[in-house]
Amino acid sequence: MEFNNDLDFELEDRLVSTLKREEDHEMDQGLRPKFLKDYIGQTKAKEKLEIFLKASQLRGECLDHVLLYGPPGLGKTTLASIIATEMTANIRITSGPAIERPGDLAAILTNLKAGDVLFIDEIHRLNRAVEEILYPAMEDYALDIIVGKGPSARSIRLDLTKFTLIGATTRAGLLTSPLRDRFGIINKLEHYSMEELKLIVIRSAGILNIPIEEEGAEEIALRSRGTPRIANRLLKRIRDYAEVKGDGKITLSTAHKALELLEIDKLGLDKVDQKIIEVIIQNFGGGPVGIDTLAASTGEEKNTIEDVYEPFLLQKGFLSRTPRGRIASVKAYDHFGFSRS
Repeated sequence: MEFNNDLDFELEDRLVSTLKREEDHEMDQGLRPKFLKDYIGQTKAKEKLEIFLKASQLRGECLDHVLLYGPPGLGKTTLASIIATEMTANIRITSGPAIERPGDLAAILTNLKAGDVLFIDEIHRLNRAVEEILYPAMEDYALDIIVGKGPSARSIRLDLTKFTLIGATTRAGLLTSPLRDRFGIINKLEHYSMEELKLIVIRSAGILNIPIEEEGAEEIALRSRGTPRIANRLLKRIRDYAEVKGDGKITLSTAHKALELLEIDKLGLDKVDQKIIEVIIQNFGGGPVGIDTLAASTGEEKNTIEDVYEPFLLQKGFLSRTPRGRIASVKAYDHFGFSRS
């Protein structure tokens, strides 16, 4: 189970979770595209990156520092690896929480070679002392180190080789202005369309040697919440079902039966999403109901509801937030089959 400090807790077996699990890491290694031309979706971000990459190569310079932001599971790490490949550069991967002290970051920066890419995932979780080391490194390719303490302390500036920093975050609003302003290229990643996800499922099935029909891939895409990570995870589970309960091929019927067994409905909602809506409608007449009351009634942590479950329910128009609490929409009544009295 992977824990995220932005959350209290997330269910380990929740297939439609956007947070990365160990099986995703193992699967991603073979499924990630290596070049921009193979990357499906994110057309605007991809087009801009292609121009900026070619321009920097023509000038023989490092690419400007890049910030990628958007919901988890949309391909920020994949894009960072692609940028490094397109630049024929080495990539060093770390994360904000992993860099605990300024010395940790200094060690990473001084070991970078000319043109290298440094990828920092969850960059919004860098502590302030570490972040301040990044400012001169990004702007002047220099490292300011304080030697000694008290009145005798002095600052030494070390020159760094030119490098490209790629930062990824799911919460761009938590980035400080000085850090955000030092990124020359900022790209927001959007949720994928059903057609894009279908292409990703078909591509992944081909790599994994899974026989699949187009209608089966479409069924998986429809229930993947616009997220490739979830699509690939569902593909793996439906493959298991097809091998045990069928002839190994993922058809529309096989995909439908497998997803029903996994309790994932046609919009990608699972039993926990349904439980939240049920409690609001059946226990509180559709709302409004406060988040603390909702957490106590569902047995889920308050932060987990706010950060894990609510965003997709809000995005689909099943919930609305008001000053008095959460309210279930008419759409929620209809989708889950509750009567409006």
